Amino acid sequence: MASSPPHNFSWVEPQKLAGLAMPRMPGHYEYLLNNGIKHLVSLSERKPPYHDTCPQLTLHHIKIHDFCAPTFDQINRFLTIIEDANLKGEGVAVHCLHGFGRTGTMLACYLVKTRKISGIEAINEIRRIRRGSIETREQEQMAKHLTPHCEIP
Repeated sequence: MASSPPHNFSWVEPQKLAGLAMPRMPGHYEYLLNNGIKHLVSLSERKPPYHDTCPQLTLHHIKIHDFCAPTFDQINRFLTIIEDANLKGEGVAVHCLHGFGRTGTMLACYLVKTRKISGIEAINEIRRIRRGSIETREQEQMAKHLTPHCEIP
């Protein structure tokens, strides 16, 4: 199986966290594994095709409707997946359909927590790394409500 990068793939934190569009071919999963990613977080309403072709890649499904923001519980679940994986030296990749709205929002939440920056700073950083990220006002508001020095409710 030929390894190829999924559409819109980029590292936010090298070897720890990457964002991408929904993987659509077995080679996309192989690419993730070849780059140290052992966990794939799917934010789409349906699981990605061929996700079962790479049993070494653990799929975590956090279903968020398109153009909607995650809930605080979903954000906490996402951050826990990353923290647990990274403690074992395993990378995590996150996707929605195109890798912009839901993915960008979760990536911004990660930056708020790990870099201790404001939601606005995190949104700006994610948009710098991944143009077009965080598509709706609701998604922006969720990231802006997070603060760097308090736990997510």
